Amino acid sequence: MSERIKTTVVGSYPLPSWLVGNTSRLVLRDAVMVVLKTQELAGLDLIADGELSRFDPSHPETNGMVDYFVEQMEGIRKRFSMAELQRFYHDRALGSRALPAGMVVSRIEPGTLNLAQDYEVVRALTTLPLKFTCTGPHMLSRVLIDCHYRERAELAMDIARVLRCQLESVEADVVQLDEAYIVGHPEDTAWAAEAINHVLDGVPNEAAVHICFGNYGGQTTQRGFWRNLVPFLNELHADHLVLEFARRGYDELEVFHDLNPNIRLGIGVVDIKDNEIESPQLIASRIDAIVKTVGAGRLRYIHPDCGFWMLHRSVVDRKMRALVEGRDLFEGRE
Repeated sequence: MSERIKTTVVGSYPLPSWLVGNTSRLVLRDAVMVVLKTQELAGLDLIADGELSRFDPSHPETNGMVDYFVEQMEGIRKRFSMAELQRFYHDRALGSRALPAGMVVSRIEPGTLNLAQDYEVVRALTTLPLKFTCTGPHMLSRVLIDCHYRERAELAMDIARVLRCQLESVEADVVQLDEAYIVGHPEDTAWAAEAINHVLDGVPNEAAVHICFGNYGGQTTQRGFWRNLVPFLNELHADHLVLEFARRGYDELEVFHDLNPNIRLGIGVVDIKDNEIESPQLIASRIDAIVKTVGAGRLRYIHPDCGFWMLHRSVVDRKMRALVEGRDLFEGRE
């Protein structure tokens, strides 16, 4: 019997309305429990905390996946002069960000960042297999004005050093690094791979890397092609990849015949930029097409393209159920 294809999420979940304005520790704990239980009831094999503790209403455009990290690390200043902002506008990495996340003024240090504690809080709330997500060193380095390091590669490596030290004690079933900007910056792949691998090599259990084309206001923010990234992907020390496909279509799947066979695939089969609920039949047909293209045994996970945080909870919950029902339909377990 072939190995079962597992269902999971990429990470984020919509912020419950009753959490806004009341983020006490107890209320946040209850919200995370709701997210975990909702995923359990949907039948997901690998669940996540919804990244609720990282959400900052002051920075809704990134769901906390940037600011949560840089605001706690030492060596990063948050106030900017007009000249510094002009420098950012002239040479910024992303058009989707109105302001830089910070300015690097000294060596990057952990500061108050405590990912191990973040994980332990969630681990106590469920007995199911758990995924822990963490923004990767390339993405974090790309949203900062660097006034300390000679090269951005050095900045990324020091960020990687901090993240690895934190994640070495995170015993989640899967630790996933989120790298949403590498698609738009193929010129960075050589040094980005080195920094990402430094983190991955410290992950105790299964290590994954999520790569997508961005999601800002339901819109794609990065342009590129998977074929241009295959050499970079082959360098990664990841157990599996978490890739966006549902929105883009599956024509590019063929290029993954050139992917290192030791790296398994997680493929997006749910579109998070659309409120329409995929039917189980559609999900099953997508899985069938993927397996026929990449071969039996390569597909380890199916999931949404990216995080769910920009959709309504009612939409997200139905999409998760459809994901599981489609997998079951494909595998003959109606």
